Amino acid sequence: MTSPHSAARRGRLFVIAAPSGAGKTSLVRALMEREPSLRFSISYTTRPQRPTESHGRDYFFVSKDEFAAMVGRGEFLEHARVFDNFYGTARSQVEASLAGGQDLILEIDWQGAQQIRRALPECRSIFILPPSRQELERRLRGRGTDAEDVIQRRLRDAATDIAHWTEYDFVVVNDDFERALRDLHAIVHGRGDASRRNREGLAELVAGLTA
Repeated sequence: MTSPHSAARRGRLFVIAAPSGAGKTSLVRALMEREPSLRFSISYTTRPQRPTESHGRDYFFVSKDEFAAMVGRGEFLEHARVFDNFYGTARSQVEASLAGGQDLILEIDWQGAQQIRRALPECRSIFILPPSRQELERRLRGRGTDAEDVIQRRLRDAATDIAHWTEYDFVVVNDDFERALRDLHAIVHGRGDASRRNREGLAELVAGLTA
């Protein structure tokens, strides 16, 4: 039985963003395996469903017309166009989870993160960086799924994404997966001071990424 004290606790929202190729999705999955109390906020998207994905588990897959109708009804806490598709977070889903004391992770792009911070300023925002531009390009090419023009576009978009790093509470550099995972774990447990965005040396790293 849930005690009155625990029922009154409001859940925490962790907003995690990163440029494509930084390793965000793998880190979030690993974090959730270590933290079973966390839940993933499932977004709506108009992009095609991949063979390995399930509706309602990875995303809610909807048509562009359905998405536009939801926007018109004000159902999204945030929504944005990413590449050629639309993504959005349902307001009712997030509010119900937080009101019920559930801690949530929202994996999102910088545009959506800005909207979430305005709507829910109590959220904790985390940005994940690759260790270098060379490593970012290596990871993007290593997928083996994108044509050269797509890779070049992703690299350009990555620079745009990275330019927003100062907007986040915490910045995690994914140079070593296990270390980055420990950093995320510490942030979730309120011990993330070492990952604050104003720490020494971080600005120099970002300058190299965007040069």
